[in-house]
Amino acid sequence: KLLNQLKEEYKLTYIFISHDLSVVEYLADRIAVMYLGRVVELTTSEELFANTLHPYTKALLSAIPIPEILDERPQILLQGEITSPINPPNECRFAKRCQYACDTCKAGSPALKEVAPGHFVACHHPLESKE
Repeated sequence: KLLNQLKEEYKLTYIFISHDLSVVEYLADRIAVMYLGRVVELTTSEELFANTLHPYTKALLSAIPIPEILDERPQILLQGEITSPINPPNECRFAKRCQYACDTCKAGSPALKEVAPGHFVACHHPLESKE
């Protein structure tokens, strides 16, 4: 509430950078998830948590600790090599760590596309990763 009051009263805009999406959820109206310097998912905070489409975003969300003892949400542990951020190849930067990667992912970097109103994803298979 306080942040919304400050934003309205002072016409305030801010950028908050964090790896902890549980904190970002409460501070941001819109969230841009980045992987190796590129935006891979961009949408409203509410939409991101309700309808996550990029595999990297899913992994970040699965790492958020849940205080409930009986919660059996599986954590996604990323495997594979991290692409070089200095001289990345012309492929999806997440392909080497993505369980959905295929030849298309290695043939070119996916563009950030609007897949639902206001929901943008840079993934060749965003709907397949929605399991």
